[in-house]
Order: sequence, then structure tokens, then C-alpha cells
Amino acid sequence: MIVVVGDLVTDVVAALDGTPAAGTDTGARIRFAGGGQGANTAAWLAARGTPVTLVAAVGDDEAGRARVAELAASGVHCAVRAHAGTPTGTVIVLTHAGERTMINDRGANLLLSPADVDAALAAAPGARHVHLSGYPLLDPASRGAGLRALAAARDKGLTTSVDAASAGPLRRSGAAFLDWVRGVDLVLANSDEAAVLAGGTDPATQARALATVAVHAVVKRGPAGAVWAGPDGVFEAPGRPAPAVVDPTGAGDAFAAGLLAARLGGATPREALDRAVALGTEAVTLLGARP
Repeated sequence: MIVVVGDLVTDVVAALDGTPAAGTDTGARIRFAGGGQGANTAAWLAARGTPVTLVAAVGDDEAGRARVAELAASGVHCAVRAHAGTPTGTVIVLTHAGERTMINDRGANLLLSPADVDAALAAAPGARHVHLSGYPLLDPASRGAGLRALAAARDKGLTTSVDAASAGPLRRSGAAFLDWVRGVDLVLANSDEAAVLAGGTDPATQARALATVAVHAVVKRGPAGAVWAGPDGVFEAPGRPAPAVVDPTGAGDAFAAGLLAARLGGATPREALDRAVALGTEAVTLLGARP
């Protein structure tokens, strides 16, 4: 079993017909759906048959109940606390021409606590791995829960991974993020995040630099594939052409799920990268962040 710690939100996804223009209308297909980096990764893991628990927080509201119900229906065990008086988080996602912009209200996700993490791990004796979305670490209000997830995993002898989450908050956190994740088994970052954390533009060099902080590091390159660095060397996987790019939202979360499921199943780094790229490619063909 994998325990995922991270955000659970409502995504308002607008797939724009063109570049938005200020002061006028832009056509779009708009969809309300479940989102949140941690929740998305958990959903993709469950869809591939991997037992998974999500540790998260929502509001005691209709949106929160709907988000938990849809995850439970997809096979995710939800260790999700509902908080009265605080709304479930919401993210507005604008997507066009293969790019996406996110406007984020984390809502109840800010109330995720170390106690939530401890309770979930105590109820999951079969857990083998803890995967932490970077978002709890990147906000002071939820940072204690993120740090507790990593510390508790180490105490229990579980392997750990962290997804760097978002380049903007990483810039604001500076080098502190690297201190928070030092010694974890795996760090994942996309190209923008890797540039913030490791500098430069060469993905292999970035992965090697991040692998001096974590045991292993993966740089996600979108349609160009991915790079893995660790004690056994550097491995690259090419991208796969998607029949149509509908929405890149959640592709990195699907990639993480494919990578973790393969790796914990005994795959080599190269095999794990190939499976991760395949799942990330599948994700961009869908509107929304879930399978």
C-alpha cells in the first residue's frame, strides 16, 4: 500500500478556445471535477490496481463530501478530515495550447495536521511507501503535516517520495525546500521546478544535482520524456506522442503514479520511467486531472 499525503480540491477546468483577451469573452469547455496533486496521484494509483490511502483535509460542505465520495468510488481509501467553517479548496485551471495556468484557493487543505498523518499511518499497517505532494510543505500552515509525513515514514522504515509541486511557491521557499526533503528516497520535479531547485537547463545535470539531496531524482520533461538519476547512474526515457493534447492538468500526477507503482513492483529505473511516461501521455488526452 502507498500512503499519499496532499491536497484534495475542486478543479474548475476551462479548456479555452483561444488565448484569453482582457475585457471580453473567450469561449471554453468548462468542467467541475475532483483535483489536487495528492488526490490525483492517489486516483491514478487506484485506477492501476495499487492499494492507496489519501491523507487530506476538506471542508464540511457539499464540495468536500462530493470529492471524498468520488475518490472512494474509484478505490481510494480516504483518510480525509472534514472541517466545519472552512471551505473545501478550489483551483481554477485555464488550459490552452498545451499549457495551463492555475488560480489556487487551498481552503481546508491548510488545516492538514501532523495528527491526521499519524492517524492514517496507524490505520495502515500494510503501508510500504509514503508519497508527499509538495504543496503541504510549501505553505507554513500545513508544513508541519508534510514534515511529519516524512519523519513518521522514516521512523516506520517506509520508503518516501516527494513531488516538488509548483515552481512559483518553490521560488518563494528558496533553498529551504531542499532541506525539508533531504534524505528522501525519491524527489520528482518538472523542468520548471528543477530549474528552481537545481539551476541550469540540462535535465540530466539537474537530476544529478537533485540526487545529491535525495537518493534518487526524476526530472519530468513533459512531451520530451523524463530523466532519472541515482546511485546506479542516469537513465532517460523519451516522450510518447499523444493522439491529441486535450488538457495537461494532472499529467505530472499520473506520471508520479505510474512511476511509483512500477518501482514498488520491482521495475528498474528505465522500466519505471517508461511506464510513467505512458501514463502521463494518457492523462493529457483527457479533460481534467483524473483517470
